[in-house]
This record gives sequence, structure tokens and C-alpha cells, in this order.
Amino acid sequence: MEAAAQEGISVQDEAVDKSKFKECNQIAFYRRQKLLHPGKSSYRALLDSVTLSDDNVKFQIIHEENKVLLQVEIWEIEGNIFRLKINEAAPLRARYEVLDVLIKEPATQRLSISHKEAGILVLKSVNEEYKLQVTADPFQIELQSKNEIVLSMNSNGLLYFEHLKPPPSASKTTAENKEEAASDSSKEKQEDLGLWQEKFGRFLDIKAHGPSSVGADFSLHGFEHVYGIPQHTETLLLKNTSDGDAYRLYNLDIFGHKIHDKIGIYGSVPFLLAHKPNRTSGIFWLNSSETLVDISTKAVAEHVPSRSTAETAKQRVLPRTDVRWMSESGIIDVFLLMGPTAFDVFKQFAQLTGTQALPPLFSLGYHQCRWNYEDEQDVKAVDTGFDEHDIPYDVIWLDIEHTDGKRYFTWDKKKFQNPKRMQELLRKKKRKLVVIVDPHIKVDPTYTLYSQGKDKGYFVKDRNGQDFEGICWPGSSCYLDFTNPEVRKWYADQFAFKTYKGSTNILFVWNDMNEPSVFRGAELTMQKDAVHYSSWEHREVHNLYGFYQQMATADGLIKRSLGKERPFVLTRSFFAGSQKYGAVWTGDNTAEWEYLKISIPMLLTISIAGISFCGADVGGFIGDPEPELLVRWYQAGAYQPFFRGHSNMESKRREPWLFGEKNTRIIREAISERYILLPYLYTLFYRAHTAAEPVMRPLWIEFPGKIDTFGVENEYMLGNALLVHPVTEREARTVSVLLPGSEEIWYDFRKFKRMEAAGTLKIPVTLENIPVFQRGGTVIPLKTRAGKSTEWMIDISYELRVALDAEGYAKGELYLDDGHSFQYLHEKQFLHRKFTFQKQVLSSSCRDEKGQYRTTCIVERVIILGLGLQPMSVTTCLKDEKEEVVFTYDTKTCALMLEKLALSVGADWEIHIK
Repeated sequence: MEAAAQEGISVQDEAVDKSKFKECNQIAFYRRQKLLHPGKSSYRALLDSVTLSDDNVKFQIIHEENKVLLQVEIWEIEGNIFRLKINEAAPLRARYEVLDVLIKEPATQRLSISHKEAGILVLKSVNEEYKLQVTADPFQIELQSKNEIVLSMNSNGLLYFEHLKPPPSASKTTAENKEEAASDSSKEKQEDLGLWQEKFGRFLDIKAHGPSSVGADFSLHGFEHVYGIPQHTETLLLKNTSDGDAYRLYNLDIFGHKIHDKIGIYGSVPFLLAHKPNRTSGIFWLNSSETLVDISTKAVAEHVPSRSTAETAKQRVLPRTDVRWMSESGIIDVFLLMGPTAFDVFKQFAQLTGTQALPPLFSLGYHQCRWNYEDEQDVKAVDTGFDEHDIPYDVIWLDIEHTDGKRYFTWDKKKFQNPKRMQELLRKKKRKLVVIVDPHIKVDPTYTLYSQGKDKGYFVKDRNGQDFEGICWPGSSCYLDFTNPEVRKWYADQFAFKTYKGSTNILFVWNDMNEPSVFRGAELTMQKDAVHYSSWEHREVHNLYGFYQQMATADGLIKRSLGKERPFVLTRSFFAGSQKYGAVWTGDNTAEWEYLKISIPMLLTISIAGISFCGADVGGFIGDPEPELLVRWYQAGAYQPFFRGHSNMESKRREPWLFGEKNTRIIREAISERYILLPYLYTLFYRAHTAAEPVMRPLWIEFPGKIDTFGVENEYMLGNALLVHPVTEREARTVSVLLPGSEEIWYDFRKFKRMEAAGTLKIPVTLENIPVFQRGGTVIPLKTRAGKSTEWMIDISYELRVALDAEGYAKGELYLDDGHSFQYLHEKQFLHRKFTFQKQVLSSSCRDEKGQYRTTCIVERVIILGLGLQPMSVTTCLKDEKEEVVFTYDTKTCALMLEKLALSVGADWEIHIK
């Protein structure tokens, strides 16, 4: 089996060769759509066909040349969302519509017709803030807020819809066929349109249903900053594209992906955000086929509507960003999220696709992974190494080599003779195990998973109706069809303890290679003409494949605990809504400084697309990082949502203590900082889970009016309180840090001193740590020290770090529960506290009265930053009891430190400063 794996590795190594992957101009539907240039649209709305119901507005549009009718439906969804669907009025066969991504059918509000005259239809939103103006000829929609155009659709005339046709040979005379073939072949020569088949290298994609691509353009008026549409190794700010240079959304296994490339990699979220100082808007293009996005920002002269009849209309030059979406198949189903703030847009997107699942607390600790830990003794030695070097960690991971010949849900009997015993040793240390479970199933009749899958017809089929076979790690493999609900249910059952022999309740799961990766496939993935459940071709559902595997895996882990325990599942391939099922990472990165640098915008982009639980492999998966790079990566990873060290089979061993005493100490400090920060981080995840607020966020989200933040991608906010600036340059002595907002106060998170001013500052750095600043006006809950793992830390006391703003005010919160079960949901077993500092009093009060969780934990230490005068006295008030507190005040930093407190976390109390 080693040989098969080696074959796989060599195939993967070649993947760096760009010729294995398509350039945009090698994609037939892209070439066809690009033949349509901006101009007057060929579509005209038939306003006589308008029907208005409680649910939506419907009308038809017609293509003036081919006379095909399309059905347009418009909904207003509660919370400033508009949905626009365009489909064929009478398709030859049903076209694919994405299932399971929306958490429910959205609640609608009744649009009303406020105006209808020759060629114009005006629809009004329930609250009358928004108007949709439909122009008949050419067909165009404008979305206005308070008479200002926010967004328009088809204003460049690029609406594109290939209606389904019978194959050339069907229902035609021989003469007609010959004539069409002649004209088709000449067209094919001219433009290589790839209508019924498409070649790439030695691969032929047969299109049984012919061309079916769709596209539309949207103009964002007044916007020149756009973000989102992960996943690419690109800047945070989306760039203008040129012909052949579109952003590609197509999940691919690109080992050692290039930096600053718009090719799609492991995941796709077709969600774009546009921001300007007074508004944030979003476009969610719900289509799971291969999608390309063109972006163009320019200055445009726009009419300013006159306020009165006496006033003549004026013109002003404004920026405008045009976004053109092009998908290989499906329908046009697009959601326009009107904000108006970024946090409103996040809530709107979550209202559609769900919020981030609340992770189990252990999964926010540090994860140690490599391809591969050799055997039980190796696992035990690495686990012991962390204790010997006093470095906290929570999870050790096993890659594909732990299995019996790459058969998932099995163990290599020589290397892992007693997996339960190994897990019991980890359990005693209060740690967990994660194992890899990939979607490809080894073709082997003696392998139960394969034989059952085959008997039940659970594998994806090729276009001839046989099980699709491809090469992956085990050699010849079949691929489970996770789009089938029955397959997902069956797969979830494989995680039951009685079925998955050797597994225990501390074993969690990693879904890799689920783009899906096929080593000898076109672009190293599955043929687009493979066939899924309900006869849909792979081209329709490609970007959903990994989403569905993660869904089934998470369901399996919940089921095995009888619905009691939260799952942890990491997936490489993802789509909109993947946040409901667990975590993602940025894939196979390289141990180079540039990859550390690009990881920040990549994670920010994934975060604002709804997936808060994301990270990048610390140290770089491929190659061997120099010690300084490794240290810097640990320091960055400690302040990012998912924190895992990982390395390739061919990389040298990389446990944190292998790089000399000094580096071991610095890495220990970085990981310990992470553990001390966990109360804040867990609270942020609760906010992500309940209010859809990204855990890691670009500066502009917290400072929406500050234009100097709009393009910043080398630093970020962790929640609303911490600004983090990783060091990404070799031998850096200083870094330029932007502390936004002239009215903001910032404090050095470690030294407590107030920064002299906001703005761009040169901050000296050593190898010891990276710049982290606390924002004035915030209270951060911390643990007073780190423990061996998260479970060791339950009873460790808390510290509150209070940073005052210019008004001497600060607020913050702490969310607590048991860290692993669903009791926070079903039994209200949680504690949610609010901390407020105003008028020289720090108070703790209940944020949510429903919470029933009890803890014996105390707040032992309070540090107040920015207290201008040394207090005369400090008193705690708990119920009617008052007690004087011994304090220390640093006149240089203006920091007040209160120690040896014993204030119950769950009680109301006050600290008075006089």
C-alpha cells in the first residue's frame, strides 16, 4: 500500500505544474459568455405578465433574438434581503437548484407595486425604505434606498442564459443535422465553444444535456472596495480582473498553490461584500457549479435625483464596481443583502445559511498534527514531550497512515494494535484524538465499507452508469455520493462505536481530499459528466461535495453520542453554510514567509464569508521552516481561530521543542498566551454562533468610516477588543502598525501602557512576541494561567483586563458553559455575564437571565488600564458586604492592579474606586 501512496504523492507533487489546471480561457462556458460584451441587453421584460402574490412578484422576460421566455421571481425576505430567481419558463428538463445550503425557506414579506407605467414597474418594500425599479426594455433592475441607487442588475446587459436543447441528432432530419453540424463545426473552429463536449488535455467532458450556463452582472453604485468570494491565495481587497483573469470558484486540490492567483482552490463561497463609509451590501450567488467572477471598478458620472421639480438634475462622478457572475449550469438564484452595516450583512447571510456551530472548547486549544505519527509509541512520545517541555496542547492528529491500507474507519494492526488503550492514555491526560476520514473508498470486495457501498448503489456513477473509479491514496477508489440523503445517513452511522471499531468518544474527525481529489482526473478532480443522486451531473454539484461530507460526518459524531455531544470536524473543501458543521483550513501551504503573509487575508476572507472557525497550517505543510519563521507562525496562529501545527511526510519532525531552548521558550509562551486568552475566544465564538459576528475580522468592519482601514490585510481585529499584527518579515526589527480611529485609545496588551496616539506607528519588535493592542472601551476575560489542556483549566481563576476609553468607560462579556455538550441549548446550562466600567465602578451583571450554569470559579485579578489618577481606596461590594482591596498602581502606565480577589464569576458584584 505504501507504493500506492507513493504513487499518489508523486501525482500530487506534479500538481504544482500549472498546466494541470485550466486557465479561464480554457473553460468553454467562460469563452461563450465573454462573447457577450457590455451593451444593450437582448432581454425585454413583459410587464403585462406581472403577478403579485403575498409571497413574491413574478413576470417573464424574453430574449429578442431566440424568443426564449425566462421566468423572473422577486422576493423580499425579512431583514433587508431581496431574492431574485431567473429560470426557463418551460425548460426541456428541470434545471439544478441548490439544496440544503439554506437553513430553511426564508420568511418573506409582501412587496407592493407603487408605480406601473409604460416600460417601468416600481416595487416597494414593506418598510418603504427600498424600491425595486424594473425597466422593461432593455430589462434592468435597480435597487434603491431612500432614492439612492445602491445596486443594479443587468445595467451592463450581460444577463446570459443558455436554454436547454435536445442533442443535435434528436428530432431533426438528416439534412437539418448536416446543416447544423456544418455551421456548428465552423463555429467550433472559430471559437471552440465546447457546447456538447469539451477537451482538456487527454480528458473529454461529454455534455449529455448540452450547454446550460448562466450569468448576470450587478453594479454596486458608489462602491470601490469589494471583498469575499473565498477561496483564493489573494489579497483581502478583490482586484479588478481582465479577460482571462477572473476569480474562479471551483474546488480543486492544488498542492503547493501559487500565491496571488485567482484560480479556485479547496473551497468556494459565492458571497461578495461591498463596502463604503456609510453602507455595506452583499451579493450571494447561490450556484454550486463552476463559477467565474469578473470585477471592474471605475469612476462613473451618475445623475443625482433632484429634490424638487424646480431643481435641475445634477451629475457627479462616483466610483462604481461591476461584478459579473458566470456559472456553468443551474439557474440564477441570487440574494441581495442590503445591510446597511457589515454586521447586518453577516446576520443576513447567517439568516440564510446558518451561523457558525459553537465548537467544543478543546478544539480552540492547540492541535498537533503531522503526516504521519508513526504508531502508538510515537503518539505517546509526542504527548509526553508536551508535558516534559511544559507546553499546553489539546489534540493529537493521525493522517492516512494510521489506517489498514488507506481503508478509512480501520487501524493498521501493526502500528496501532490497541487504539482504545492509546485513547485511554490521552483521555487520562484530558486530551483528544483526531483521525482522517476521506471520501474515497478503496476498491476491495473484502472491505466492508466498499462492499456495502457497492451493494447499496451508494457510489457516484460514471456517465455509462457504472461506479465512477478514480485513483487516490488507496489506489483504485470509488467515491461516496454524499448528495444522496440516504448515503449521508448510512455514512453517519459508520461513526457508531460498535461499527467504528477502536473508536471512543474522544476521537474526532478530519475530512480531507473532498474537493473531491482524483489523482488521474481532469484538474485532479472528478469528471464533470459523472452522475449523482437524482441523475444530476457532477458539474451541477461539484462545489457542494465536501460540504455534504462534512455535514454527514458532523451528524455521525452527534448521533454516536445520542445527540448529547458537540462534534468537531475539520474539512478541506467547503461551500456557503459549511460553518454549521465545523472548521476549515487553508490547505496545503508551504513553509515560506510569503505563505505566512498571505494566510492573514485568506483567513479574513473566509471569516467574512460566514466561516469563523478557520486557520492555516502553522509552520507551512510543505517543506521545512527556518526556526524564526516557525516561531513567527506560532505567534500568529495563537491569535487566529483554528490553531494547528501540521507538516508533510517529507518534512523534518517539527514538534515545538526541536528548535533549541530559546525557540522552545518563545513557542511555549505563544501557545500559553492562546490558552490564557480562551475565555475571550470562546465568548467570541458564542457571538459568532448567536449573532453571526466573525471572530477574526478586517479592521474596516470595526472602523467602517475609516477609509485608511479598507485595504489593510497585515493586521486584524480579534473580536472588537484586540488588534493583532503578526510579524511576517524575516529579521524584522520594527513593524508599521495602523491603530485606527483618531478618537480611539489603544493599549499595549502585554506592557499595559497607553499608546501615544492612534494612526500609523513604527513599533519595535523582537523575536519574543508580536504586537497586540487592546482597544479602549473594552473588557477582556482571561484565565490567570495556562494549564496542560483546556480540560485542566476549568477551575483556573479569571482575570479581567479593563481598558478605558477617553470617557473612562469600558464594557465586555464572558460566556461560559460545560464546553462540550448541547446542554447550553436544551437545558440552558450556560452563564453569560456582562462587565461594565463607568463612573469609577466596575460591575458584573447577568447578560442573559435564562442561563442556569453553575461554576465555583472566581475572578481573582482585575487590571484597569488608563486610570488617570492613583486611587485613594478600592472596595468590593457583593450584596451588602463591602471589603477593602489591596491594590498596586503603576504611575508610568496608569495601570491599576487588583489581586487576590475572590469574586464569584456567576454573582453580581461591584468594585468601587475612589
